[in-house]
Amino acid sequence: MKLAPLSVPYRALQKAGRLAITLVVLGSVGTGVGFGGALVAAGIGGAIALALAYEFAYYQRYQYTFTDDTFDIESGVLNRREREIPYGRVQNVDISRNVIQRLLGLSAINLETAGGGSTEAAIRYVTADAATTIQDEIRRRKRSDDQQRRTGTEAVDDAEGDTTGGDSEASDSAATREFDEPDEELLFEISASELALAGILSFDPRVPGLLFAVFTGSIPFVSPVVPEPAAVATTGLDPTLVLFVMGVVLLVGLVVLSWVVGAISAVVNYWGFRLTRSETELRYERGLLQRYSGTIPFEKIQTVTISDNPLKRRAGYATLAVETAGYAPGQANDRGSEAAVPIAGQDRIRRLAEEIDGCETGAFNRPPKRIRRRYLARYLIALAGVTGLLYAGSVVIDAAAGLPWYLPLVGVLLAPIAAHYKWLHRGYQLGADHFVTRNGVWNRETKRVPYHRLQTVIDSRTLFQRRWRVATVIGDTAGSLSLLGNDAAAVDIEVDDAVSLRSELRDRLQASLADRRRQRTGWSAAAQEKEQPGGTASTADANESTGGETNTTADDEPRRK
Repeated sequence: MKLAPLSVPYRALQKAGRLAITLVVLGSVGTGVGFGGALVAAGIGGAIALALAYEFAYYQRYQYTFTDDTFDIESGVLNRREREIPYGRVQNVDISRNVIQRLLGLSAINLETAGGGSTEAAIRYVTADAATTIQDEIRRRKRSDDQQRRTGTEAVDDAEGDTTGGDSEASDSAATREFDEPDEELLFEISASELALAGILSFDPRVPGLLFAVFTGSIPFVSPVVPEPAAVATTGLDPTLVLFVMGVVLLVGLVVLSWVVGAISAVVNYWGFRLTRSETELRYERGLLQRYSGTIPFEKIQTVTISDNPLKRRAGYATLAVETAGYAPGQANDRGSEAAVPIAGQDRIRRLAEEIDGCETGAFNRPPKRIRRRYLARYLIALAGVTGLLYAGSVVIDAAAGLPWYLPLVGVLLAPIAAHYKWLHRGYQLGADHFVTRNGVWNRETKRVPYHRLQTVIDSRTLFQRRWRVATVIGDTAGSLSLLGNDAAAVDIEVDDAVSLRSELRDRLQASLADRRRQRTGWSAAAQEKEQPGGTASTADANESTGGETNTTADDEPRRK
């Protein structure tokens, strides 16, 4: 099967556009090499012609095919490349469409496999119908492959036939999909009020850094905006007071602008958000300018995270995020996790987390109370450092001589409160099936990791932790956020408790894996007995042999309680 014909001019204009911008800039800044308007126009025309020729050759050589066991892609103009992707290794098939692509009827597809943080294969571009067909057909064949692996029996491949037939295959696949597609249950659909609330309660932390660079002179053309002390003195006003007022105004503007940018980003990202569930996976759709559609397989879920901030906690709302094995749908090169539910009431979030990956309740074991003194000491050291820097600046720089360098010392009054809340919002819990941790004040995250998803249990103790006789126990998983050190962690607990917790987690990991192996064997034996001639084993019997749970393999979807 081939790419969409419109992908040729679209990809060519993408490539030629970047070169055209470069030529226009070179022709307008006076490089001294004689770039005139005619030469720039000729360069742009030549770039478009070369891009069209290359993309046409790329279109002719690009082909993707469904085989019995793999999804094959052949591509390349100068360097030929052939890829065979087993259905069983496919983790996600995500579809994205920006505004222009939607107008042209084009879709981009990313195929992600387990264990990788980057895209295994990218298809640029196919029609919207073809993208849906590819996504659903791979999902169906993956389910068949998983079923064969669980039962050890041969499944019937309903999609056999011509794999290069273009439209005929699309219609056959659509018919097969309609027959085999499991019922989907709508778990969550964002309302207009919830979308607005998601924007109101959002804050973009990237804005302060950008504005700091702007107003500290990193961007030269902004420097004239900041008045010189001598100019202020001629007006009869106190220069120190003027600079202080300007600082307050800039700080307030910084917060407001960060809020506005965060609100716009949240609305654009989660416009039309829908989350549905089938027997084997979650499926989501979201986005205004860039429309995403993808899946989150239950068998790949590593961690479920409930997060909030002071604003959300005050309003009674939270966010639900799901991290998968090595890849986060729609964000292959970003944070590493995808918001399954951008915002909802706290009770509703807990119910959705239970639907996705079971439920754990109970009290958290907090760090020892004495650790609050450690947090207080860290805050005081930070305040002293900031105050010292400001004082040094007021001594060395004449323009800052009158600045109130002592203002950060006001934070000394708030430091004990911050230390207490930092301690209060930390803790861990050993549930029946999950290791649960909680950390953070401004961005509080409650992480829930099934025991069978643990890869490594790490006992970590820094130099300062050893002085306080505490340690951190980390439950490492196969998720991509593990690479960033964002695992579930019981932070600053007693050393003896850390040793016991590490041992207990290892024991529960082994017990969980052994239990799932026994249940998988029992499930497979019951399924084979049912398929034998004269067999009368029912689904209820098979469920009874596995303790009443139908989804029990270590690589399969989570247990349904």
